[in-house]
Amino acid sequence: MVFWIFGYGSLVWNPGFEYDEKVIGYIKDYKRVFDLACIDHRGTPEHPARTCTLEESEGAICWGAAYCVRGSPEKEKKAMEYLERRECEYDSKTLVDFFKEEDSDHPLLTGVIVFTSTPDKVNNKYYLGPAPLEEMAWQIATAHGPCGNNREYIFKMEKALYDIGHEDDYIIELANEVRKVLDIVSSGIQKENKLAGSPRLPLKTQTSPVKIFSMPEAVVAVAADS
Repeated sequence: MVFWIFGYGSLVWNPGFEYDEKVIGYIKDYKRVFDLACIDHRGTPEHPARTCTLEESEGAICWGAAYCVRGSPEKEKKAMEYLERRECEYDSKTLVDFFKEEDSDHPLLTGVIVFTSTPDKVNNKYYLGPAPLEEMAWQIATAHGPCGNNREYIFKMEKALYDIGHEDDYIIELANEVRKVLDIVSSGIQKENKLAGSPRLPLKTQTSPVKIFSMPEAVVAVAADS
């Protein structure tokens, strides 16, 4: 028994299951988008994280890693059960051709499984859809869940694609926008802390005792890793 699975998100750097072979390569006519919600790993139902899925795009290529699971039916079943639990936000499995850089006309593998999601907000509760870059960046910068924070996810993806030698301009742009948000949040916290530590003096014209109220703390949902 044997099956191949293509990873384009966290599976690139953290497969999490037993496999027999790993090959770096790409699939055609798909691109990464951060249009899917994560409510139980790096986000919550109240503040969902944004995670990566695939969008059909003619002429596009998406680099990642293909993993081979080879052996007994039990081994294959165990790996697939793990993947289905982990990739629970994805409602479809698609079979794709997988290519190596040196031969873009002939696939190295056919029938490779990839987890995808239906771009339909009515029938797919996890589908968020596209949003302006700044809005997505704020969501990613501030969401967190039981498995970690959302910003770590995109930064690890950015590094993983760099490590395999195939950076994604979309991921780089979004990651840089997240960094801008984090700088804003950090500056805001420092300003509030500075103000909170400043002495408060009564007005010179005040004759009665002055009751001093401390400034409210800034509430920023900054997170504490699929």
